[in-house]
Amino acid sequence: MIAVIDYGVGNLFSLKSSLSAIGQEAVVTRDQEELDRADHILLPGVGAFGDAVEKLRSTGMDRAVLRQAAAGKPLLGICLGMQLLFDKSFEYGEHPGLGLVPGQVVDLRRDLTDKTLKVPHMGWNSLQILKDDPLFRHVRDGEYVYYVHSFYARDCAAGTLAASRYGNVDVTGVVRRETSTAPSSTRRNPGARDCGCCGPLQNCEGGCHETYETTGQGRHGSGEDPGGHQRM
Repeated sequence: MIAVIDYGVGNLFSLKSSLSAIGQEAVVTRDQEELDRADHILLPGVGAFGDAVEKLRSTGMDRAVLRQAAAGKPLLGICLGMQLLFDKSFEYGEHPGLGLVPGQVVDLRRDLTDKTLKVPHMGWNSLQILKDDPLFRHVRDGEYVYYVHSFYARDCAAGTLAASRYGNVDVTGVVRRETSTAPSSTRRNPGARDCGCCGPLQNCEGGCHETYETTGQGRHGSGEDPGGHQRM
């Protein structure tokens, strides 16, 4: 079962419907026992970082996310949910994040040298896979994904798995921080950086303990709803 964390932020119905459409059992919840029973956890999010992190903390879901991550449960952050996993954000002030992934979220405009490029960065952009990973089992290098954002994650090169070029900036598309490493005998893909589990939304075959984080992305022509993508 996949638990979608409900802390009052995110397109929860759309996300749950998408999971159901691909045959995945999912529940939208803020119940600790349901999170404990879940095999995988999704942290969604849209809107401003500061507002979202405050709601996460006021509902107690910040502690829940940290506890589940510490236990090694696969965790996928989508859109703003991905940004919440970083150390901090500078979106309309400075706001501490969950600190699960090293890095910070900054204004895209500060790093763009071509000031004629539009911000928010909005539209389809090709995704360049930088590191082999089981997360890309059904994604080809150069496939198009959808972005809607004005802020992006930086200082996270060690964990960046894929990025899209916008002007002179490599916009972080997918990052990962492993929480531990499974024995090599359980690895599905020896060329991957670590345990090679079956993917964040699949049944893990090797008892893998990893945390996956990714921006919300829709694959070009896949029919996936880009509405869940991050608006910052």
